[in-house]
Amino acid sequence: MNEVTDRTLRIGTRGSRLAMSQTGTVAALLEKAGWKVELVPVATPGDQSSAPIAEIGVGVFTSALRQALLDGEVDIAVHSYKDLPTAPQPGIALAAVSEREDPRDALVARDGLTLGELPPGSTVGTGSPRRMTQLRALGLGLNVVPIRGNIDRRLAMVESGELDAIVLARAGLARTERVGLITETLDPLQMVPAPAQGALAVETRVDDVDMEHLIHSVVDHEPTRVAVTAERALLARLEAGCSAPVGALADVVEDVDSEGAVIERVSMRGVAATAVEGDSVRILRASAVAEKSEAEQLGFRLADELLDLGAGALAR
Repeated sequence: MNEVTDRTLRIGTRGSRLAMSQTGTVAALLEKAGWKVELVPVATPGDQSSAPIAEIGVGVFTSALRQALLDGEVDIAVHSYKDLPTAPQPGIALAAVSEREDPRDALVARDGLTLGELPPGSTVGTGSPRRMTQLRALGLGLNVVPIRGNIDRRLAMVESGELDAIVLARAGLARTERVGLITETLDPLQMVPAPAQGALAVETRVDDVDMEHLIHSVVDHEPTRVAVTAERALLARLEAGCSAPVGALADVVEDVDSEGAVIERVSMRGVAATAVEGDSVRILRASAVAEKSEAEQLGFRLADELLDLGAGALAR
């Protein structure tokens, strides 16, 4: 598949407004390269359940999409990379990782308040155990509660006064053109994002090598791929799923080697929330730097450091 043809590429996606929007960024890259595309919405178990994400398990937003790809109903599948299980799926190849949106978490609060301005006792909602544990660890006296629902539903909880604030991924607000609603973008020193947050994974069938090469050449963003490789290696080593209270953020940064030459390395920080006596949690932190070629090993090394600190008993 070296030349553009009249073939229409079928792109599998979840049907939510956010998923369609982010899949549209991949479609736009392919259209710019001269390809015809069609977005094919696929319903997933995660979309059909109202249970907390921690209860319905890893892969609930991706399994149906992957099956549609394996069955030949779509040519490629686009996922929020943070939703993918860390174990490889037989028959499926990760063809590309698109350029990442801002990976940080964001606060949307009543009256334009920042996190530090919310009075003690304010009710803050989030669907992520990772965010819940890190918010509670800040010691601000907030009432942090679990919520489910799409972005519209979550924003409505603040607008109606049901909640004082919500915390969610900044990338989702950006992709649905709601950045103006953010009252504070949270510093990763306060709130470390989920591994691969803000990145999209584009998968193809392993037996469709031409398609894999096409998607890689048009969509793949190498600095993002390197960063999320490190982050997901940490998640895999901790044997934690996408809903676990684990955060990781890596960046490709410029550095100087021993001879004074400018080179690129990967800088990464990771956190894990571990259960202690009663309902309290302790946030474990680690950070390190490595060569770009050692991104995966960096993630493993940081995970081992967290395990040495006690991350084996992750808070749930």
